[in-house]
Amino acid sequence: MTALCFRNPSRTSLARAAFTGAALCAGLWAAATGEARAFGFDDVARQAEALAAKPHVASSFKLPSELKDLSYDQYRDIRFKPAQSMWRAESLPFELAFFHLGKFQTAPVRINEVTSAGVRHITFDPKSFDYGKNKLSPQKWGDLGFAGFRVHYALNNAAYKDELVVFLGASYFRALGKQQHYGLSARGLAIDTVGGKGEEFPRFTEFWIERPAKDATELVIHALLDSPRATGAYQFTLRPGDSTVADVRSKLFLRAGVATLGIAPLTSMFQHGENQPRPGEFRPEVHDSDGLMVATGEGEWLWRPLINPKHPLVTSFAMRDVKGFGLMQRDRSFASYEDVEASYERRPSTWIVPKGTWGPGRVELYQMPTPDETNDNVVAYWVPDTVPKPGQPIEFAYQMHFQGERQQRPPTGWTVQSRVGRGFADVPADEVQYHVDFTGPALDALPEGAAVKPVVSAGSNGKVVETNAYRIPANGAWRMSLRVKRVDPKQPVELRAFLQSSTHALTETWTSIIQPD
Repeated sequence: MTALCFRNPSRTSLARAAFTGAALCAGLWAAATGEARAFGFDDVARQAEALAAKPHVASSFKLPSELKDLSYDQYRDIRFKPAQSMWRAESLPFELAFFHLGKFQTAPVRINEVTSAGVRHITFDPKSFDYGKNKLSPQKWGDLGFAGFRVHYALNNAAYKDELVVFLGASYFRALGKQQHYGLSARGLAIDTVGGKGEEFPRFTEFWIERPAKDATELVIHALLDSPRATGAYQFTLRPGDSTVADVRSKLFLRAGVATLGIAPLTSMFQHGENQPRPGEFRPEVHDSDGLMVATGEGEWLWRPLINPKHPLVTSFAMRDVKGFGLMQRDRSFASYEDVEASYERRPSTWIVPKGTWGPGRVELYQMPTPDETNDNVVAYWVPDTVPKPGQPIEFAYQMHFQGERQQRPPTGWTVQSRVGRGFADVPADEVQYHVDFTGPALDALPEGAAVKPVVSAGSNGKVVETNAYRIPANGAWRMSLRVKRVDPKQPVELRAFLQSSTHALTETWTSIIQPD
């Protein structure tokens, strides 16, 4: 079922900026015998559990004023020296580079290297950075720490190590597959994005990165998460490729109750698209993602095209279990965007696949208005029905697939495009007309002359006036046309539709919202 509400979630913004929290010193060193012991996920989980048993302590760290007062351009003029990349001298397949604190990045993270000999803290060294035209005094800063880090790997060709993943700000991270361009972000945890008294941004305060072998094809990163109401242990196992995969293991502890616990959150941007053209804009579409895809435990596949709403909009899909969900960039054609610099057609889709059974809950989608493409305005995450009491652990494991041309699809048929508006004939003011194109193996296998019909529902506030389905001779796709009349224009209309032949569903369920006037 789908739950729908229109309200203003009390929150600050969906900015990628960090939430300021504690920078914890929790390095693990030699055991009492004098020999280093192994380090892993359970060690981080013990730290998270111990932290959760105590009140949250705000960081006392004060960023030097000369760094805090940098302009945007001055901060950008500080660059990590590639020659100083960690593991470059050893010719290992992965390399690490670090982000400097300054401007908006005011909260340091502690970063450690894990080897067979133990854990080694990576000390801040100003000699690893080029400060450009800035006149600064790094000799006064001491072990300043880092804002975050990025991982490099020979993703697209053997001669150059591209950026593979970035951890920077709060619990945000982004990853790429082959020939992809940065777009949407992921987070470790979302707290009260909607439903509470204000969104809380947990942050990764410490990382432990396992040194890879010379022939390694994956990289393991451990992280400690902290915030006023939650702590957590995370393990990311990254496997680069055409679709880079991250195996994520997490163990969370609450300090206090939360209204909305968002698991595996994804953050993206949608300004306009074929379903919501923007007058005066030469680019047909501008977005990092064009839809939310969900695979329910009941076997249904859902597609919700994203919009840039008039007002903050929250919708959710409740189910007994979830098999997958993600914010997808299905449209991979340059002609759909016409933006040479942004390369929206190369932005990754991110598909989340739970490991094990997550049980009952809902996939929640939050969309807010944005005037331009500089602001993220879309968040999607899983909300479990049952949240543990403070101090009690809850674990989630899942795979994240950062996909490009080859994407997860429903097994039957899927939406190619969604368009809204009139054709030659006028549409009454109280009606909305949609044209939705589908393709897929179930449609391709239909014999000539097969009877295909749309199955459409419009809820209590909508009346389906007309539906039609037909094959498009130019490309072989199937088009569903429908007109819907709103009963009360001041209330939303929830639409659901799919194509059917006989008693067999041929496509995913397309869903959309008619916003109130």
